[in-house]
Amino acid sequence: MNERILRVQKWLKQNDYQFAFISDPTNVFYLTRFMCEPHERLLGLFIFPESEPFLICPQMEVHQARHAGWDYELIGYQDHEDPWEKVEKSLQKPELKGTLTAAIEKDTLPYQKAMSLRRLDEQLSFASIESFIASLRMIKDEKEIAIMQKAAEMADYAVTVGVNAIKKGRTEQGIIAEIEYELTKRGYSEMAFPTMVLVGDNSASPHGHPGNRQIKEGDFVLFDLGVVVDGYCSDITRTVCYKHASDEQQAIYETVLEANEKAIKASKPGTRIGDLDRLARDIITNKNYGEYFTHRLGHGLGLGTHEAPSMSENNDDILKQGMVITVEPGIYVPEVGGVRIEDDVYISEQGPVTLTSYPKTLQIIS
Repeated sequence: MNERILRVQKWLKQNDYQFAFISDPTNVFYLTRFMCEPHERLLGLFIFPESEPFLICPQMEVHQARHAGWDYELIGYQDHEDPWEKVEKSLQKPELKGTLTAAIEKDTLPYQKAMSLRRLDEQLSFASIESFIASLRMIKDEKEIAIMQKAAEMADYAVTVGVNAIKKGRTEQGIIAEIEYELTKRGYSEMAFPTMVLVGDNSASPHGHPGNRQIKEGDFVLFDLGVVVDGYCSDITRTVCYKHASDEQQAIYETVLEANEKAIKASKPGTRIGDLDRLARDIITNKNYGEYFTHRLGHGLGLGTHEAPSMSENNDDILKQGMVITVEPGIYVPEVGGVRIEDDVYISEQGPVTLTSYPKTLQIIS
């Protein structure tokens, strides 16, 4: 049995829970290596403290589950069948008698599926397994880091394509199309989130919506994108200027760059997470741009674009070896534009290792 499932079993024993029901496709993939998007259909991984787990999925996905390496009980069902009837049969275990508690993903499990599970035992109570799985996913092993390094390299390449596509009159959507076309040619067609290319005053919106704005001289051009490799995400932001940059634009950029570099340098095992946010925020505030830094310093990264830990100033948790975080300070000034510089940072035993490597000095694109 794989180490991740063994750790779930140990956690169930420690908490006296009778079984876990995992249905979030990303968590199922993390625990089984089986990637499945079931849509409205049932996908479920059942884990028990002592006995072997079982997996239920649509019949059309059974071959893929076996190909992914699932060697335990595997239940497939056709669309005309009630999968919960099959679940009920597989749950007829001697240890599942009396008062039962199921560990579920309370934040994401649909109400209908929770009630279908309770249909098996009206006295069934629920506990949350979310924070425990998040704690597992937060610490990456060497294989995961190698995959994330590749995802970061493809993000670097994507920014290179985007910067090379900058010309007067090019639109945000046009550059996005070129980035994603070139990635697809290299065999990477899945983006971690909708690619953003924001031009001019649109860059002053941290989560702006790309459209048909054309690049003009003196514009900031902000790229925020991520590439998925074997299920793992990268997330990079770079900002450049077209033709020329004003004194104010240069001051904004240099302030964000200082905040980014100093926060990365301080990202070491044992560092309080909130202190990193405060370090970057103080740098920006001391340059009189504090009101324009409107979000947290970053977030965890892995199978999800946004994972634990949250890199906010009120987070008292500490950085641990094996985490991958983003460090992405920004300044967004209405009618001037915005700058964000974001890197993916692996917390190694020796300190921070920056996975993304696209240059960060201010580029004036001619």
